[in-house]
Amino acid sequence: MSERTLKPPPRISFPQLFEGRLIKRYKRFLADVELISGEVVTAHTNNTGSMLDCSEPGRPVWLSRSSDPKRAHPFGWELISMPDSLVGVKTLLPNKLAALAAEARLITASANPKAVRREVRAGRSRLDLGLQMESGEEVFVEVKSSTLVREKVAFFPDAVSARGARHLEELEALAKSGLRAVILVLVQRGGAMSFSPADGIDPVWGAALRKAVSGGVELKVHEVGLDLLGASWGRAIAFDLGKRG
Repeated sequence: MSERTLKPPPRISFPQLFEGRLIKRYKRFLADVELISGEVVTAHTNNTGSMLDCSEPGRPVWLSRSSDPKRAHPFGWELISMPDSLVGVKTLLPNKLAALAAEARLITASANPKAVRREVRAGRSRLDLGLQMESGEEVFVEVKSSTLVREKVAFFPDAVSARGARHLEELEALAKSGLRAVILVLVQRGGAMSFSPADGIDPVWGAALRKAVSGGVELKVHEVGLDLLGASWGRAIAFDLGKRG
C-alpha cells in the first residue's frame, strides 16, 4: 500500500457548535434560530442559493460563534439535520476543503502542486483556486457546493446562477488555450450516488457545463463527509450530463 493511500483524507474541524432549531431563513443571508437554551438568535449564512430542500423550519441546526466584535451577527449557520443526513450550508467550507485536497494531490492526481493560490483572476472572473505545479503547469479550479439531493442524485445549482455560468465560460476559455481547468462540485449532503446539472432550475448553467466539459474542462464530484466535529474529503461521485427536466 502506498504512502499516499495511508494518509487520512483532508479534514476541517468545526469550532464549538451551538445546537438549536431553525425558525426561518429570510433576506437570503439571515436565519432566526431558537437555541436549546431557549434564546432566539439571528445567524448569518453566506449561502447565496435558495437552499432548496434544506432550510425547513423546525429542523435541528448547529451554529458557530465568532469572537469578532465588528460582526453584526456573531452566530454563523454551519449545519442542518435533514431526515436523510446532515447538510453543510456554509459555502466557504468546500473552498477550504478543496485547497487542502489540492495540496494533497487529490484534485490533480499524481501532479504535485508547488503552490495553491486562492481567488485567482481569470478573464472577467475570479476562480477559487490556482495551482502552480512543480512542472510549471498551471491548473485552475472552480468549486461549487451542492446541497440539493433527490432520489440519490445531487444537483447544482439550486437557484439561477448567472455568475456560475460565467465561471464555466472562463474555465472553457482556459482549457481551449491549453491550460488545465477543473470544475469541482462538492456535495455537502449524504446519500448521493450521482451528480447532474439542475436543468429544471437553471438550464443555462446546465448547457454551459456541458459545453465546458466538451471543450476540455474536467468535471470532478466528491462527497463531503460531515459529522458534528468536522468535515472531510469524501468519495468520488459519478456524474451524468444527460439533460433532465
